[in-house]
Amino acid sequence: MKKRWKKMYRLFTIVTCFFLLYGTTCRASGTEITDPSLINDLQKGGYTLYVRHGDATVGEDQQSIDLTDCSTQRNLSAKGKEQAEKYGIAIRKLNIPVYIPVEASPLCRTLQTAQIAFGDQAVKVNDFWLDIYKLSQHPTNETVERTLQAFTKQVEQTPSNQFNRVIIAHSFPPGMELGELSSMETVIIKPLGNDEGYKIIGKLTLEDMLRLAGM
Repeated sequence: MKKRWKKMYRLFTIVTCFFLLYGTTCRASGTEITDPSLINDLQKGGYTLYVRHGDATVGEDQQSIDLTDCSTQRNLSAKGKEQAEKYGIAIRKLNIPVYIPVEASPLCRTLQTAQIAFGDQAVKVNDFWLDIYKLSQHPTNETVERTLQAFTKQVEQTPSNQFNRVIIAHSFPPGMELGELSSMETVIIKPLGNDEGYKIIGKLTLEDMLRLAGM
């Protein structure tokens, strides 16, 4: 049982403030990062940035989504495209090194968010991140457990030296793993290595990112 919890390192830390190392303050909805020293750490690499896609209020997800047909999906609004552009600018202004290609879920809204923020040729699709989207579609308990175990396997992997891994994907259902995320909200994850799990360092809203970047 201890080994299992060590591997999963779930989001019960979201309410309890485990982030004193970075001088953070806790609030009911998550963790607000107030110490710029975390940005200094990100500039050294070794973290994973899990980012929800931009505002997607155009269209709707049809019951049988066609991944090659954006008309069957919710898509980025003009606001969402602007958010993605600003996010990429903020990352560059903050001198946060990003491993290229960044990863994106295959849905149009996640792929377009990544392409706008980092460039069309700087993105690769990772089909696994679609499984996170499917957690909101009332899967069986077995499917949920399998998906969360696979998620841990994904994010416990340490990035290449001096770079940060960026994943553009989806929000989680309330109370599950990383929890609900707003458009372009970033969860900062410290991978602990294979079979060692991961640690959630904190969250940054898009507004947080822009403020830290002086935008």
